[in-house]
Amino acid sequence: MKNKPIKFLDLGYQPLANSFIDKKNINKKEKKYRLIVSFNKQNFLVSINNSFSSKEMFDDKYPYRSSMSKAVSNSFKKLSTSIKKKLKPNKILEIGSNDGTFLNNFSKKKIIGIEPCKNVEKLTKKKGYTTYPLYWNDKTCKFLKKKHGQFDLIFSANTLSHIKNLGDVFKNILNILSDDGTLIIEDPSLLECIRTNTYDQFYNEHIYVFSSLGLNEVLKKNNLEIYKIDQLNIHGGSNRYYIKKIKNKKKIQNSFFKQIKDEIKFGLKKAKTYHDFSQRVKKSQKSLKKIFTNLKKKNKKIIGYGATAKSTTVLNYCGITNNEIDYFVDTTPDKQNKLTPGTKIKILKYTGGINKDVDYVYLGAWNFKEEILNQLFSYRNNGGKFIIPLPHLEII
Repeated sequence: MKNKPIKFLDLGYQPLANSFIDKKNINKKEKKYRLIVSFNKQNFLVSINNSFSSKEMFDDKYPYRSSMSKAVSNSFKKLSTSIKKKLKPNKILEIGSNDGTFLNNFSKKKIIGIEPCKNVEKLTKKKGYTTYPLYWNDKTCKFLKKKHGQFDLIFSANTLSHIKNLGDVFKNILNILSDDGTLIIEDPSLLECIRTNTYDQFYNEHIYVFSSLGLNEVLKKNNLEIYKIDQLNIHGGSNRYYIKKIKNKKKIQNSFFKQIKDEIKFGLKKAKTYHDFSQRVKKSQKSLKKIFTNLKKKNKKIIGYGATAKSTTVLNYCGITNNEIDYFVDTTPDKQNKLTPGTKIKILKYTGGINKDVDYVYLGAWNFKEEILNQLFSYRNNGGKFIIPLPHLEII
């Protein structure tokens, strides 16, 4: 019982966050699970009780496109410039290459990708890049090593935290990474999640939300370690980890020690920190529900912008349905003309503006707030208002 993870957050019954519903299946029962988040005091990992298989979550209908966000595209472009200048790799592997937003910054001869969702993997392949529709596991690692050898650089953004068995994940990376090579991964920051109350980081794909403390514990067990950390404003606050083999004598930089110090000081080793977070989440839920109740009493028309996976958690936890939000608009083709998971709000194509009869726009994609507000300047300038659910509930 001593090693049993401590449950601290219950976000109720949730559907698959990216399982957008075809209108013909509106009456079909959705598979749901109880979303409970736990903290392991032994290794400092925070994880959910995910009950879906990788094949259920990442199939040939996966809707997310990294290229749809200017912020993500620009971040990848900036990183690739730095990689070429400082690391100068000859052979690069991207795990979870999505639609090729990162790959696009490199020569087709230098980089390959793996992406299990065939509908997005084929988009990259059409551009002439070498990609494989594979999940990251022992079999894939052996196949890649036999065909391509070891890699000087391995990059993975918002992917490795989606895989339950982290030991196998990093054991295979150790096997395919050259001795002087670098692994770079990007994932949401647990410190920012807890500090800013952004509980929507928890959904079925995010099996883990990493702290540097927890991630480094797992890495060290597999002869890897973090040597540098960049803090990013992507996805509501993320960390970019630069990782090497322990036997690689590259110096560990101050950014790593500072991040560890900040996490310990904030209390990420203490169960109380997570229980306090849980109480703040409950208050946030009540406040958001109250806003919608009051606005609907006044017959205000509310639509949503950005039917994201993160918004699935918030909408289902707070009980916000098509009774409160008339419809969502979204730029992602695979979401358009479908319904939001669990709450069944219709999703329309974003055509470049907001109708004049709309009183409030709920920002499901609040983590791209500045990008969206700039895009919808005309609506706001004409008196339109926005409901921003997180990190601090506000109407602007």
